[in-house]
Amino acid sequence: MTGSRSRPAYLLLLPAGLWLILFFVVPAVQLFGTSLYDPAGSLTEGYRMTWAFGNYPAALAAYWPQLLRSLGYAAAATVACLVLGLPLAYAIAVKAGRWRNVLLIAVVAPFFTSFLVRTLAWQTILSDSGLLVGLLRDVHLLGPDGRLLATPFAVVAGLTYNFLPFMVLPLYASLERLDGRLLEASADLYAGPAATFRRVTLPLAAPGIVAGTLLTFIPAAGDYINARLLGTPGTAMIGNVVDSAFLIRLDYPQAAALSFVLMAAVLLLVVAYLRRAGAAALDRVA
Repeated sequence: MTGSRSRPAYLLLLPAGLWLILFFVVPAVQLFGTSLYDPAGSLTEGYRMTWAFGNYPAALAAYWPQLLRSLGYAAAATVACLVLGLPLAYAIAVKAGRWRNVLLIAVVAPFFTSFLVRTLAWQTILSDSGLLVGLLRDVHLLGPDGRLLATPFAVVAGLTYNFLPFMVLPLYASLERLDGRLLEASADLYAGPAATFRRVTLPLAAPGIVAGTLLTFIPAAGDYINARLLGTPGTAMIGNVVDSAFLIRLDYPQAAALSFVLMAAVLLLVVAYLRRAGAAALDRVA
């Protein structure tokens, strides 16, 4: 009886499992095979499978600065999204009242526009002749020749803007379930607003923080649009290198090897983060 009862659950998992196998596992295996092709081959002459595991250290030795830069930019954007997203999610979940749905729509409204168009808009916002740069020059926060566009700041700002909803929505989902009586009890125990937020609200929002940071960091680490449109060759991320290797230099083995290096680096960081922050979040909720 137990086996027959559990069978529907496995059948419900079947469509998602097939989707992952067809569109993730199979392409990943093919990509891994491509990364082991003879690096001396070419698209015109053809590539041969030579099990060239040396493609991995060679690719890492050539492009480790771009890899570290990608992880650094993604981490900076994730922290910025958390700093901006936590107060916003708290305001929507706890203070917005009847305006809650309107504010949620405002958070997801950027998704109605193309990712590329949103990033191009930031070119205008951060341009040397734009209002923002002019204002910063007027108040002497930027020098006469100072600029925001084509700088690491522009790349991180673009990443933060584009991935902010991925942080806000998980935080909102956690804070929406916040029991107001806990806040009242904290106030009754003479805790101020700052202490209540630190000791009550923040621990209960921990699952949303963990989910939001993962949903922000992982895609930001592989992004290349922001670095291309808002940065310079000196701010190139590993995604720009992979894009160039695949579509311009046609160096498929190196591009595939770099893709797997990025996936491995992100996976190791995520596992380490979940083992530390994820367990702590679950303990706080429990």
